[in-house]
Amino acid sequence: MNKFTTALATGVLSLAPLMAAADSDDPIVIPIHNWSSQIVMSNVVGQIFEEMGLNVEYVTTDSQAVYESIRLGDVTLGMEVWEGAFGASFRAALEKGGIVDVGDHDAVTREDWWYPMWTKDACPGLPDWQALNECAAIFATPETGDKGRYLDGPVDWLKHGKERVDALGMNFEVINAGSAAALWAEIGAAEASKKPIVVFNWTPNFAEAVWPGEFVEFPEWEDGCDKDPAKGPNPDALYDCGNPADGYMKKAAWEGMEEKWPDAFAVLSKISFTNPQIAEMAKLVDIDDYEPEEAAEIWLEDNEEIWRPWIGS
Repeated sequence: MNKFTTALATGVLSLAPLMAAADSDDPIVIPIHNWSSQIVMSNVVGQIFEEMGLNVEYVTTDSQAVYESIRLGDVTLGMEVWEGAFGASFRAALEKGGIVDVGDHDAVTREDWWYPMWTKDACPGLPDWQALNECAAIFATPETGDKGRYLDGPVDWLKHGKERVDALGMNFEVINAGSAAALWAEIGAAEASKKPIVVFNWTPNFAEAVWPGEFVEFPEWEDGCDKDPAKGPNPDALYDCGNPADGYMKKAAWEGMEEKWPDAFAVLSKISFTNPQIAEMAKLVDIDDYEPEEAAEIWLEDNEEIWRPWIGS
């Protein structure tokens, strides 16, 4: 073999992971939801697949119904299966079949009631939930009358704030935000006057670096608290526990993905993001004001040492 042939063969081998010849030309369908890290991460993964020569299509989907869509093959994968928010929907789809667990991210998640630290000055018994309930009056608004106002996530996140209030007998009215951006706007508006507020929040996201705060400590999560009234302190109600304090974030895929797009599936199984990486993705949109597609490009450019090994280059 002469030097040119050797060089050509070496070049072909080095490009093999990018060519993905065994994968279908049909588009890999990636869902888009309504919070920044998920949108950016989905674009990051989509752009990685495009770097491999694959076709990608993005579709806006409900963040709970998406698991049924993945199970049926209408959507190919899901990048952010949060245990607290989507664990029940994900498990239900797994039981029906057609969807596979593609492993966990390194990130550890928590999703629950949260307050910025200035709120603790007005309610020093925090983070205990009973102390919060005793302070309910300081959270009252014209909208909630004499009850405290808790701003929950969007309705389709199914955070069960109202069920928890009822189960624990709390003097709060649950109001749903229209989007993640509405939650950040609420915190930002309260910051100037140090108005006490309690809202739904989660980690990882950029907010923990911008507004130091704490999660409310409810009765500790017990497996089955969302299904069995015997779990938790109220024997007659569900959702009387806090959410898991060290929840998973998984990846999911249609069970036919591995056969139809084997190279893409192999890469998906390797992908794993950390809390700081996910927070940075959200920050690029929520603080730096980039469009999600631009944010994904920036993240990929700044982190080649992380994602290049996933595709073997």
